[in-house]
Amino acid sequence: MSYLDNYDIVIGLEIHAELHTKTKVFCACKNQFGDEPNTNTCPVCTGMPGALPVLNKHAVELAIKAGLSFGCDISPYSVFERKNYFYPDLSKAYQISQLVYPLCIGGKIELDSGKTIRLNRIHLEEDAGKLVHINKAVGTLVDYNRGGTPLIEMVTEPDFSSADEVVEFLKKVRESLVFEDIANCKMEEGGMRCDVNLSLKKKGDSEYGIRTEMKNLNSFKSVQRAIEYEAERQAEVLATGGHVVQETRKWDDASGQSYAMRSKEQAQDYRYFPDPDLLPVEIPSEEVARIKSEMVMLPQDRRKRYIEEFGLPEYDAGILTSTRYISDYFEKCVENFNAPKKISNWIMVDLLKLVKEQEEFEFPIDEKSLAGIVKMVEEKVINKTVGLQLLDKVIETGKDPLVLAKEMNLLVTISDDEILGLLRKLKSENVKVAEDYKNAPEKVVGFIVGYVMKNTGGKANSAKVRELIAKEFQ
Repeated sequence: MSYLDNYDIVIGLEIHAELHTKTKVFCACKNQFGDEPNTNTCPVCTGMPGALPVLNKHAVELAIKAGLSFGCDISPYSVFERKNYFYPDLSKAYQISQLVYPLCIGGKIELDSGKTIRLNRIHLEEDAGKLVHINKAVGTLVDYNRGGTPLIEMVTEPDFSSADEVVEFLKKVRESLVFEDIANCKMEEGGMRCDVNLSLKKKGDSEYGIRTEMKNLNSFKSVQRAIEYEAERQAEVLATGGHVVQETRKWDDASGQSYAMRSKEQAQDYRYFPDPDLLPVEIPSEEVARIKSEMVMLPQDRRKRYIEEFGLPEYDAGILTSTRYISDYFEKCVENFNAPKKISNWIMVDLLKLVKEQEEFEFPIDEKSLAGIVKMVEEKVINKTVGLQLLDKVIETGKDPLVLAKEMNLLVTISDDEILGLLRKLKSENVKVAEDYKNAPEKVVGFIVGYVMKNTGGKANSAKVRELIAKEFQ
């Protein structure tokens, strides 16, 4: 029996995602991961005396776009505040964030089960630098390149009751942010991190227990393991007569355990006050409408459309909407040749295998050319085997597929009479095949089709060959 059997888990999240901007949120320094430490810095993002911040309009627009993606209300009036605390990676000893007047209020995301997870808010803030722990001899170094990077923080209501729900929610958040080009959400680069607030309550009770916070979890696996560990830890503490302490804990993925870092701060501990160097942001409804008009259809809506309108299986719809690039590519192909399922098959089976080792990719053939090849196959101008040969040649040369097919003499020119002649020849030369076909046609039809394809250089239409075999060998 688990200690958890007597308790319900209650979880709320704080999700940080770095916005996909060229420059930082309050200065003109590059917003770019992987550069030499402390090269993308200036007096503003390092907090030098007298340096003044200037708000990045694109960061505000991306934050609004995130709010619209998740059904938030966009505040017409928003204020930046200073969140005061000292930490080595925060060079000016405060973070510019939002508390009282955030950009986005409310919102929700629906899980596959139908359960709704409510959002409390989404606000815009700046990221801190990064501590790089070397070893005991060298100590810890600080890279301020990340300091000042624009972040959105999504704060949920405590609506989660399991680690599985949290992971599903995070995947949906990442999917939408990446699809809309709001953030790249590369968790291994710190582009998306998650703080987990977790408490327990006795089954049937309405009162929540004392919560702990686990900070900066940066993989779905870590989130899953950390939640499961912390829930069991708290349940054991309560079951053995102890008291859960409200604190911030650090998750160690290597050991599979969390450790106390510090007592949990409250909002008043940060001494929030409006930043005197930044004016309030007023957002006209017309501006919100413009941003909304520029947004694309989100992946969950595209999946529904592909299933209902195009008649695709749920599996196909999931693969085709796994990235915006694949989804846009598929839709452009369908615009050129309206055969959604056939095009889906070519993308999933034949194109994706060409780029399977690449994290970021573009298909090596444009949408019009792929649609042209699929059309020729479906209209039986060429067969699938020849279509694959043509695909390789189009990728190699970049030429129009129809032009190439004519140059390479790939178009089907085999008449019914020619096919029948080959079938009759086979019957006269191999009487046993004809006898076997009468007794068990399914066992030899492949051999007969292969014979015809070999003797026509692969140009015969296999469906037509099978049709004529049925007539000639009956």
